[in-house]
Amino acid sequence: MKFADLGNDLYTGKRSIPVVAKRKSFYLVSLLLMAIAIAGLGINKLNLGLEFSGGSEFRVTTTSVPGDYESQAREALGDADDSQGVRVSKLGANTVRVQTERLDDAESARVATELAQTFEVGADKVSSTFIGPSWGDSVTKQALRALVIFLVLVAAVLAIYFRNWKMALAALLALVHDLVITVGIYSFTGFEVSPATMIGFLTVLGYSIYDTVVVFDKVRENTNEAFANGRLSFAQAANLAVNQTLVRSINTTVIGILPILAVMVVGAIFLGPGTLLDLALVLFVGILIGAYSSIFLATPLLVSLRNKDESVLELDKRAARSQAKRAKELVGVAPSGSSAVVTDSSVTDGRITEVDTDPALASTSPMAEGEGSATVTGRQVHKYAQSGPRNQPKRPPKSRRR
Repeated sequence: MKFADLGNDLYTGKRSIPVVAKRKSFYLVSLLLMAIAIAGLGINKLNLGLEFSGGSEFRVTTTSVPGDYESQAREALGDADDSQGVRVSKLGANTVRVQTERLDDAESARVATELAQTFEVGADKVSSTFIGPSWGDSVTKQALRALVIFLVLVAAVLAIYFRNWKMALAALLALVHDLVITVGIYSFTGFEVSPATMIGFLTVLGYSIYDTVVVFDKVRENTNEAFANGRLSFAQAANLAVNQTLVRSINTTVIGILPILAVMVVGAIFLGPGTLLDLALVLFVGILIGAYSSIFLATPLLVSLRNKDESVLELDKRAARSQAKRAKELVGVAPSGSSAVVTDSSVTDGRITEVDTDPALASTSPMAEGEGSATVTGRQVHKYAQSGPRNQPKRPPKSRRR
């Protein structure tokens, strides 16, 4: 099947992925990933960059970086090399970056001289920078403050836009999920956290909330229609919305990931560690996690938060009666000899468990193949099926009667 055909089938309800019905499985997966991420933070901690931890940084510009540049840099450090607080990396094709713990002025001058002699460059080719711990603490506090302000503003805007605080809460829970897992990946892999990484975090959260808002718009449209006509339960209408936006979310994610992946490859091969690579890395990880939460977590959370509302419970009962009535009508017009038996349907977790007549219920029992057919307790009934006797001979006109 073509991807476009699959998207069309998901949108019309001919096919369906039971995202809402299987939400407990997705909750379990997310909780497991978050637990692993939190454990990683406790074991490995984050590899904070110099801007957060403070220290001294030296950059050596050469015509070409030798293959053993790391061992040469550590040899030049001498006593300043504690083997733990020192990080040596290559920037681009001709720059070596050395980061150490805080060094005093005399020690910094000595290390700069040794680096110039080791890499056989002039003293003007070695630059040194010192970042104090107070400045790093200030950056950390500002980053956390920006994150809190972002979350508060998002919650307020969503609550006003959707006129439902439970939608805002579901979106915020999905954002926290994205943030925790992304940070956990950084703790396990040891990727450096820099100011560019913090910018990337905020960008990822913005992307994730945008995707969630698109899905929630469709959820609101479908549920409002369900409340008006009573044909679908709240869970069924929400699940249909997820399926209708699934292909769009996948396409948006792939289009967003491809240029970021290209930047990562260029940065890793040609540029080395730096702002560009840090930003691309967090965007790559975060967009993937955000796409997952927007599709498989945000809407199921909304259904769980609203499944005890009186209006939702009443809608489920109306939907059950409506679907049972349509099922009985279909069974009534089925050919004789059918063994299908239809009883009053019950709603369990937002799904009709005994009667399935609507394409949107494909999460419980998929549509039978063939245009216009529906599944009623396992029996296919064509949309043009008629009630009463069929193929009866027509009565002749009165003029021809004897």
